Amino acid sequence: MTAVAAPPAATGRVRRPEVAGVVQPRLPRAPRRLAALGVAIAVLFAAPMGFLVVRTAGLGGDTVLETLTDDALTPLLWSLGLGAAVALSAAAIGVGLAWCTTRTDLPGRRAAAVLGPLPLVVPSYVGAAALVAGFAPGGLVADLVSPLGITPPEIGGFWGAWFVLSAFSYPYVYLPVAARLAELPPSLEESARLLGRGPRQVFTSVVLPQARTAVAAGTLLVFLYTISDFGAVSIMGAPTLTNEIFQAKLVPELWLPLASLLGAVALVVVAAERALARRRVAVSGVQVRRAMQVPLGRWRWPVALVVWGWFGAALAAPVLVLVLWVVRGVLGAGSPSATVLAPGGLLAPAASTVGVSVAAALATMALVLPVAYLTVRYRSRAGGTANTVVVGAFALPGLVVALALVFWTLKADALAWLYQTIPLLVFAYTVHFGAQGLRAAQVAVGSVPTRFDDAGAVLGASRSRRLRTIDLPLMARGLGAGLGLVLLSAMKELPATLLLAPPGFETLATRIWAASDSHQLAQLGVASLVLLALSGPLTWVLVIRPGRRR
Repeated sequence: MTAVAAPPAATGRVRRPEVAGVVQPRLPRAPRRLAALGVAIAVLFAAPMGFLVVRTAGLGGDTVLETLTDDALTPLLWSLGLGAAVALSAAAIGVGLAWCTTRTDLPGRRAAAVLGPLPLVVPSYVGAAALVAGFAPGGLVADLVSPLGITPPEIGGFWGAWFVLSAFSYPYVYLPVAARLAELPPSLEESARLLGRGPRQVFTSVVLPQARTAVAAGTLLVFLYTISDFGAVSIMGAPTLTNEIFQAKLVPELWLPLASLLGAVALVVVAAERALARRRVAVSGVQVRRAMQVPLGRWRWPVALVVWGWFGAALAAPVLVLVLWVVRGVLGAGSPSATVLAPGGLLAPAASTVGVSVAAALATMALVLPVAYLTVRYRSRAGGTANTVVVGAFALPGLVVALALVFWTLKADALAWLYQTIPLLVFAYTVHFGAQGLRAAQVAVGSVPTRFDDAGAVLGASRSRRLRTIDLPLMARGLGAGLGLVLLSAMKELPATLLLAPPGFETLATRIWAASDSHQLAQLGVASLVLLALSGPLTWVLVIRPGRRR
């Protein structure tokens, strides 16, 4: 994760550690080759922002100013307010759940660790549609409470969008915080306990400060995700900037200035977050065999009730609505919503989804890791610039990212062959979700003690060997969290897939979209359930299990 996730080391300024109380020396300057690589990566990720600058400048200053003056204020306030509210609630949920699953004796914590990231793979518009359908007349909730004489409330507006986005975005906080807590040296908490502090004081004075870089990293991702979301806010009727951009997508004079404003907001937020991150510090940790466990005592079952109740509301309830759609479709043979469960009908889209998403996740982590090193281990303006560009791109809707890549590939004759190819689609996912991988990578890099690398250098190990034998094994948990974030997000990406995928290339997300567009609720439910069924094992194999082994 970023300078956000990275210790203040990322800024190159003098650090004032909270625990040691001593001033540490300034960080070294970045090697020229690494700095040059960071600049090259920043150029690649700047494609969407560059597209907006070029196209918006072509409209003329008067047109842009008129659009921003007349049409931007209300959507901007909605986006900022909703983004802040969702970020705060997701931070609270993500931190609480991460602590319960990694540091306590919560009943069923292993299952909870697998279920924790899964809401991230549910497309926001599917979750919002399931929530609205569940509370509508004839829906699941309505059927349950109607015999009691209770009329369920209508779901929509600000609070409806807030709940849906909080329920499906908290994994941005949960995954990096869980990775950080799992590798936090137990000696810190043991020392605090020996000094007479209770479990609550240890959490607030030791654990939370050491995890706050990961908390801040995930919270920023939630904010950027919220202001870029279209599906949930559209269904809930929230007039955010993204909603207005999509509504005006056929009128460049309207949507280009609004998209540029959204990009400017993202850059300002990232720059402000980076400035605040200069004051943060975390103690370096290593992979430990077993993190310190806190017995919940008499709170064990009440906490379990809250945790599993949350999973019921955020995951089980939407799944039940999807199952209900499938059952009604099967039983209503011949109706417009009926579905034919042809054997193997979703095998090809499922294989395409897994293949392109895994490729995107691996490519993303490979590209952002050098930027993470630049911002955490060295003093580098190139690293700061690359960090801002990579993270800022996450705030732009997937449609804008895809249009940008279409524009640049068709404009440059040498790149025209890339249009509607798998490599371009993978690159679009990488640009769009690079911030997720970068935040996780920065937390991972910041958690590895530099003395290990120094010892390897003294013993004559080359930089590449130290990376392979020291850093990567110790960063496995954090990098796995980033890999999981990108993987789960890429599996549900729709606009980029529709615009950039080769002809005939289908993913589960495009199947879900096609079913939703044609009001085939049963088919939508089947494809969504398959997407969830795939994400669980992939999360375990690629993220949770490797981290536990190491």
